[in-house]
Amino acid sequence: MKLLQLNAWGLRLPNNVTNLVKHEAPDIVAFQEVFESDLETGFFPTLTEFMQGIRFHHQYYSPVYGFRLMSGTLQFGNAITSNLTLTDQETVFTNHAYIDDFRFERDDYNIRNFQHVVAEDEQGNPFHVINYHGYQIPSHKKGNEFTLKACQQLLDYTTSLQGPIIIAGDFNLEPGSESLALLDNAFRNLSTEYGLTTTRTHHTSKVEVCDYIFVNDGVTVQNFYTADEIASDHLGLVLEFEVA
Repeated sequence: MKLLQLNAWGLRLPNNVTNLVKHEAPDIVAFQEVFESDLETGFFPTLTEFMQGIRFHHQYYSPVYGFRLMSGTLQFGNAITSNLTLTDQETVFTNHAYIDDFRFERDDYNIRNFQHVVAEDEQGNPFHVINYHGYQIPSHKKGNEFTLKACQQLLDYTTSLQGPIIIAGDFNLEPGSESLALLDNAFRNLSTEYGLTTTRTHHTSKVEVCDYIFVNDGVTVQNFYTADEIASDHLGLVLEFEVA
């Protein structure tokens, strides 16, 4: 099986994202920073429009906030798309809660959540996928009390899960940060294990590693790499794996 992790940058490069997904042909994708709307706005590429071009059979969307737009709402958040059966779905907020009339001048944009789905491989073996977008500190990626709390919450959540676990996301944390160490001690951090030097692209001046895929012992890693297709200001991470 194959999983793709991508901060989609609001799908502002939709053709590139489509090309990336078609080239890698993942079974499941963990997206952060995706718009969705009940309107055909023509201004913001949405998850629904993207899905029409890719034809994944399943999707799970977890918005963090919404904007009032014309007679409807434009939402922003995380998404999991899949051609594998999803048997369970849950959204957990790590900072604040969903706001349906978000205003930048009034509200804290660091509303954050993670998604948890249970997927099944072709043999019916279940495994857990968690998709997370981390708290952002504009000046650095070293973390703070909010990132430490979120990573502890994520770690505590996984203790109730049995079987193979994959955690993917843009954590907004650099390797070696105190917050990330909580997960490093419990899971294999493939981004550091495979020696990634950056997960950013030429669309930003930032050069750090901040995107990660973690796995537990129930996941057999066959391959792990950054995708060649540039579809965002973040690189796509690709995991080829099996579960027992």
